[in-house]
Amino acid sequence: MNSVIAQSPATGNKPILGIFLLLGSGGFLYFIYLAAGSRPEKAWLIYLVNFLLFTALSLGGLIFSAIMRFTKAQWCRNLSGVAESFAAFFPLSFLMFLLLFIGRDHIFPWIGEDLHGKEIWLNVPFLFTRDLIGFLILYLLGFGYLYHSLWFRLRRNGRETALKRILFGRWKADADAEKMKQRATYLAGWFMFAFALILSLIGFDLVMSMDAHWFSTLFGAYTFIKAIFSGFGALIVLAAILHLSSSNSFSLAPKQFRDLSSLFFGFSIVWGDFFYAQFLVIWYGNIPEETSYIIERTMTQPWSPIAWAVFIICFIMTFVLLLNGKIKETPQIMIVIGSLVIIGFWLEHFLLLAPNYLHSVVGFPVEVNDVAISLGFLGVFVVSIIVYFKQFPELLESEAGEVV
Repeated sequence: MNSVIAQSPATGNKPILGIFLLLGSGGFLYFIYLAAGSRPEKAWLIYLVNFLLFTALSLGGLIFSAIMRFTKAQWCRNLSGVAESFAAFFPLSFLMFLLLFIGRDHIFPWIGEDLHGKEIWLNVPFLFTRDLIGFLILYLLGFGYLYHSLWFRLRRNGRETALKRILFGRWKADADAEKMKQRATYLAGWFMFAFALILSLIGFDLVMSMDAHWFSTLFGAYTFIKAIFSGFGALIVLAAILHLSSSNSFSLAPKQFRDLSSLFFGFSIVWGDFFYAQFLVIWYGNIPEETSYIIERTMTQPWSPIAWAVFIICFIMTFVLLLNGKIKETPQIMIVIGSLVIIGFWLEHFLLLAPNYLHSVVGFPVEVNDVAISLGFLGVFVVSIIVYFKQFPELLESEAGEVV
């Protein structure tokens, strides 16, 4: 079994790992080339779009496990182990956030503007300090929860890896299972609370503030609901690929696919509701400093087609297709739907941010350069997951789940 898992595409097959390593390093080098060129603001815009998207995916994956732990759900123990692999991106996300400071002059269009009294909140040192503390708290809680959750998932007689040796060295051999379970549930609750609070802050600071004179009190909640929705989509894609792969024994029952897809379907409705509630208040109030933001992105070129694409992909498509129970149980179709939703949210992040940076756009605003940088982020994200499964290969076994 160990030899099969060691050769799995998900746990470090050399050609696949090499492809994504090449993709990640190539995308990063290409970003440096563009950032040092004549249009650094576009390079940093795409960097910010991808940082926000892949950070949301990683947090949305772990929040699935935390929710299932906190609610004592029994149907998804092996699925929760896969969802926890997204936490492997946390250190890279934190490093990517620190790198944003280098491009601060290109990222924050409000630097040097008259902010009409908002200078206390919108200044670079204070913004980076509070967001840095927020990410530290969120990621430490996430790793604390993961530390306790893995105690139930890793076998003491499995294949030894460096991280497993470290963990087994720290865990007491006679640790009380009930106490570990209580701590895991406690940390899951705090992680969910921090998830909502800190992602709301990130939404305000790194998205909404880019148009310094527009505001929405619902934007924070919209941000963390979006992270859950997109994270569940990424989890569906990963779980379906592992399920279909013949080189590992991980599998999900049709009912598990249906339940996961139903959660995904539910959060698509919640996301649509938050979008509508936010839009309705702005439309009804009809205040110029609020409506101008929406009008530019939904009724003017070249942004209007992107807005319609986001709405159709992330809401209409998922709502219509996932009404069908058979589709929810079909991994191949769910891979396509989940992937399209992730692409849709890439476009949504781009739509929210790009008009603040690109003021005279001719033609479609998404360029080949943007795709190249985005593929680099995808490569880094996938490599982090592959490395995680390489360290904890038993999570891909047919009976993966809580083994203690």
